[in-house]
Amino acid sequence: MSTKVYVPRDSAALAVGADSVAKAIVAEGIRRGVEVQLVRNGSRGLLWMEPLVEVETPEGRVGYAEVGMADVASLFDADFLNGGQHKTRIGLVEEIPYLKKQERLTFARCGITDPISVADYKKHIGYEGVARALQMSPESIVQEVTDSGLRGRGGAAFPTGIKWKTVLGAVADQKYIVCNADEGDSGTFADRMIMEGDPHLLIEGMLIAGIAVGATKGFIYIRSEYPEAYYVLQEAIKAAKEAGYLGSNIQGSGKSFELEARLAAGSYVCGEETALLESLEGRRGIVRAKPPLPALEGLFGKPTVINNVLSFAAVPTILAQGANFYMNYGSGRSRGTLPFQLAGNLRYGGLVEKAFGLTLRELLFDFGGGTATGKPMKAVQVGGPLGAYLPESQWDTPMDYEAFAAIGAVLGHGGVVAFDETVDMSKMARYAMEFCALESCGKCTPCRIGSTRGVEVVDRMKNGEEPQAQEILLRDLCDTMLNGSLCAMGGMTPYPVLSALNHYPKDFQPNTNKTTDKRGDKYEPA
Repeated sequence: MSTKVYVPRDSAALAVGADSVAKAIVAEGIRRGVEVQLVRNGSRGLLWMEPLVEVETPEGRVGYAEVGMADVASLFDADFLNGGQHKTRIGLVEEIPYLKKQERLTFARCGITDPISVADYKKHIGYEGVARALQMSPESIVQEVTDSGLRGRGGAAFPTGIKWKTVLGAVADQKYIVCNADEGDSGTFADRMIMEGDPHLLIEGMLIAGIAVGATKGFIYIRSEYPEAYYVLQEAIKAAKEAGYLGSNIQGSGKSFELEARLAAGSYVCGEETALLESLEGRRGIVRAKPPLPALEGLFGKPTVINNVLSFAAVPTILAQGANFYMNYGSGRSRGTLPFQLAGNLRYGGLVEKAFGLTLRELLFDFGGGTATGKPMKAVQVGGPLGAYLPESQWDTPMDYEAFAAIGAVLGHGGVVAFDETVDMSKMARYAMEFCALESCGKCTPCRIGSTRGVEVVDRMKNGEEPQAQEILLRDLCDTMLNGSLCAMGGMTPYPVLSALNHYPKDFQPNTNKTTDKRGDKYEPA
């Protein structure tokens, strides 16, 4: 009788040798005459433990953390196939506090199932949302999503149901569903984990959207730096089509939906929905002016639903379990859960799916374990490279959209990046402006020119060239970018700059014995 052994195929695990470990386990099993059934699962999101090898036992799945090729022989010696003791053994994976304290709705299957297998997905309530949707009217599906309180899991947090209702009401011979999987924010990896670890969830969410609004074609626009996600999605799309969940006459319903994965252009601004559409149509990714809204004139000029991975991935749960089940999680107008991604200077980086309402401090210390260096934490950036830097006085803010808006911050995609006391916040502010200058599509002046001028102003402040006047100029420049930019690229760049300036003014004091080279790097004079 064979034993199931799970070795992740997630990129984080692959980066630390998961492929080699998987091959070594199979080879060692053959050498010893032991039958091993290898399953390449997704990641649980406990990234400091990768590669996390799991073994199926009568008591549950037993985990072995940070397994290297050198550990494989001794694992067999220790009878790990029966959950034996070993230096890497961490016990029953489901009992790990980091996991047990979460509310996993979107990530309920991630790390548990074979990502490609339709049968495995269906064993865990997969495609039940589609089954229910096929029995409902389009209006009822849209109303269910609206009643759940689901909002776009990106910067704007726009109600998903309203967007779908607009596309449903549009009259056209063709409608599209587009998934924004161009996950470019620093410290974010939830989209990648879904695509690599539970791709049928995304496929099901997009299929439900297609049924709801009358769209028959969908595209997943995948970040070009995600080759493994692209490969897994291609395989999952093929499997879904063979199982009758994509193509014509879906599950005998007479409805059709085709789905295609496309690699992105490698541009950060293509994460903005209209620039994404330009790129998907084969042109340079430049932001479009609105109106018209993509919901009315989107891909190829047709009504288009555009949501990101986490938004679509929440939909199957809502349809399978009902709107009331989903909205019972969360707080205020922020309903459901959000997968927070912990990165930067933290002991335990990884994915934490929790209902809205816990505090940033709980995330940083109860889950993240404080700084990896052991030094005091100084700043935390939430919401990607254009998110605000939060000082300790704001770490008790509830993690929900309105609470963050009230302090001039954004939740964005749920990325959390921590910094210890050694960070120079003037450098971080400068980096925000430099990042905008490099990634701007160039269409609007506040973003294209303002970001370049911003770098220069920060440099002059640090060089002691009329610092008070430069601060006034920097704040005025940020106001122009915030209110005059065509999209969030330029409009949100002031968030990290102003938050750094407001909360860490000492870091902007002029250098007294250092020189700034043309790149802004600091070095001691000879």
